[in-house]
Amino acid sequence: MGTYRSSDWFGKKDKMGLVYRSWMKNQGMPEDMFDGRPVIGICNTWSELTPCNAHLRDIAESVRRGVLEAGGFPLEFPIMSLGETLLKPTAMLFRNLASMDAEESIRGNPIDGVVLLTGCDKTTPSTLMGAASVDLPTIVVPGGPMLNGKYKGQDIGSGTSAWKFTEELKKGNITYEEYEEVESCMSRSPGHCMTMGTASTMACMAESLGMTLTGGAAIPAVDARRKRLAQLSGRRIVEMVKEDLRMSKILTRNAFENAIKINAAIGGSSNFIIHLTAIAGRIGVPLNLDDFDDIGSKIPLLVNLMPSGKFLMEDFYYAGGVPAVIKQMQSILKTDTITVSGKTHAENISNGGVNYNEEVIYALENPIIVEAGITVLKGNLAINGAVIKPSAATPSLMQHRGRAVVFEDIEDYHLRIDDPDLDIDESCVMVLKTVGPVGYPGMPEVGNMTLPKKLLDQGVTDMVRISDGRMSGTAYGTVVLHVSPESAIGGNLGLVQNGDFIALDVANKSIHLEVSDEELALRRSNWVAPAAVAARGYVNMYINHVQQADKGADLDFLVGGSGSKVTRDSH
Repeated sequence: MGTYRSSDWFGKKDKMGLVYRSWMKNQGMPEDMFDGRPVIGICNTWSELTPCNAHLRDIAESVRRGVLEAGGFPLEFPIMSLGETLLKPTAMLFRNLASMDAEESIRGNPIDGVVLLTGCDKTTPSTLMGAASVDLPTIVVPGGPMLNGKYKGQDIGSGTSAWKFTEELKKGNITYEEYEEVESCMSRSPGHCMTMGTASTMACMAESLGMTLTGGAAIPAVDARRKRLAQLSGRRIVEMVKEDLRMSKILTRNAFENAIKINAAIGGSSNFIIHLTAIAGRIGVPLNLDDFDDIGSKIPLLVNLMPSGKFLMEDFYYAGGVPAVIKQMQSILKTDTITVSGKTHAENISNGGVNYNEEVIYALENPIIVEAGITVLKGNLAINGAVIKPSAATPSLMQHRGRAVVFEDIEDYHLRIDDPDLDIDESCVMVLKTVGPVGYPGMPEVGNMTLPKKLLDQGVTDMVRISDGRMSGTAYGTVVLHVSPESAIGGNLGLVQNGDFIALDVANKSIHLEVSDEELALRRSNWVAPAAVAARGYVNMYINHVQQADKGADLDFLVGGSGSKVTRDSH
């Protein structure tokens, strides 16, 4: 029977062995499937309620073929799927729950190695977090981006163009019929957002960490090479089990540093910080907010993709994808880190990594922006830190002082933002409270607040915006995010009042509320915490145990892992 983990189930020659094998045979499994083959779990986040992942059943079949070809025993299982576009109040609220589902499904079942089928934003980090806490041989197969959107002869990008066309509709520059037409033109194939939004960022993160086969991040969902990658990944996971190539051997400190640098070079989502921090916490690699600044903030922007640039993921794939970026950055990366292929990044790109389009992927010595990595800001408004994405911001606003216009919560924002009498001008700083992990709850993507209609009508395109929430990776603007500690637990953001002046200085990594310590102390003495939004269930547990954004917003009791050992039988 061999020494695989699954032999503790299928290799037993007693009542328990009979139970484990017999009930599996009701699916028509032949005897030789239980003869000591490595059992490969195909962890599928397929769901029709997660449009980005609705094609993953098909991808799973390609993985299954590869596993069988390599002599493995493939067993597909579902876990909670998180659709960014439909799930209320925000998919981020349930990322940690999905990670628990993945972790316990992997640990509790006869699995020797696991393939993670991912796509939409939170499905990649949640499955990686759960799998890391078990630490079996694991490989990621991303579902891939949609084809480029096409509208009236122009490329349009999911998310990014949604914000732009919404502003055009708000200004009266397009009709609702035209706005409605955009819907079909923007989402014209299976796959996740084809901008460098969070889904694409997470796929690139997985590849830069070494968790996918080379080139796995950018292949369009409907390209036949996506199925080829899946089949090869099915073959490879069987070999990884035989080699005992576990996640902990791949996810080293050097791998995380590579991911931070590559994320900066591709103009990746600010959500990357929260997710990578949480994954590091599960696998036991020390990583804090300052690391992202120290390692990534000086990295140049090399990839010309929306929302920081012009092109889309389909173009990125044709230009060479992540391997071409790694090749350009080889001198500043630690390319001797091992990947799921069993080889290092350097070995993986030794005969590849060619840049086929220098309009899409720029040379390291001739970047789009010299220093473009996500910058960490600190000050009395964000004692534990906040973040800003310079590549998506307006350069002239990177140093700015303005009068605060405060929205106490998202309902207050929606109620007043288009009020013609709202006291606001383009020099003001928009402040949104109570949208952090505890306050919303779940830290939604509302930080890129749409500007007031009256300012859009005047031609204003950007303003400084500050919140304890997040923004979509597809979004853009001079937006300060992830303010920690958040307003709902007594952070100074909760004490900001209309008329206060706030100074932003990205070059000096500062965000400062121009209010004296004495006045802040007075305000704090009168501050009342928002009422709890849930008295029971998972949401209540989340509110009581979620860590702040600078810690990755994981639940405190999930940090670390319990390994793969299960000591008791089920009967």
